[in-house]
Amino acid sequence: MSADANIKPAKIGLADTAAGTLAVVVGPSGAGKDTLMNLAARHFAGRPDVHFVRRVITRDGDAGNEDHRSVSEADFDAMEQAGAFAVSWEAHGLKYGIPAEVAGELARGNLVIANGSRSALHHFQTAFPRLKVINITARREVLAERLMARGRESREDVLKRLDRSTITFDGSYDVIDIDNSGTLEDAERTIISALEVLIGK
Repeated sequence: MSADANIKPAKIGLADTAAGTLAVVVGPSGAGKDTLMNLAARHFAGRPDVHFVRRVITRDGDAGNEDHRSVSEADFDAMEQAGAFAVSWEAHGLKYGIPAEVAGELARGNLVIANGSRSALHHFQTAFPRLKVINITARREVLAERLMARGRESREDVLKRLDRSTITFDGSYDVIDIDNSGTLEDAERTIISALEVLIGK
C-alpha cells in the first residue's frame, strides 16, 4: 500500500479488544500474502477460537485473490461515518475497511487474522492493544518474477515498482517475518505454526 494512504481508525473501546490477539498480515505485491492467508484459513476452518476477517473493499467481488465484501464508494463512506470499521484506509484508488465487529471476537479471547497494510500499522496498533504483525516477504528477484508473470505490467514497470517499495516499518511492532521465496508448502507450514503459537495468548 502507498505510504500516503488516508487512514481513519474507528472509535472502538480498547478494553473490549484486549483479551484476544489481532494478527495483521502485511507484505509487498508478489510475496504471496493472499495465498498464504487462504491456505491458513483452510487449515483453521471450523476452529471457533480463530477468526479470519472478511474485509470491506471498494472493488469488484471477483477481483483479486481475496474473499472480501464489495461495496460502492458511497456505501463505504456511509459505513465509515456510522463507525462500521475498526480501521479503514485508502490506497491505490481503493478503500479498505476492517469491520468493527472483530472487537467481539477479540473480547472472547480469540485470535483474529486480518489482511492489512504496512502504511496502516500505526492505526492498527492504536485500535488493537494486542497486535502481532506477520510480514510476508520474498527476495527481490522472486517478487519481480511473480509480478511479471501476472502480465499486468512490463518488466520496466515491475522493477520501478520494486525500487519504490520498502520493506521497513515506521514504528515499533512485534513482527514475525516469513520468507516466501522458496516452496509454498514451507511458507504455509511457517505461517500456520506462527498462528498456532498466538492462539490463546
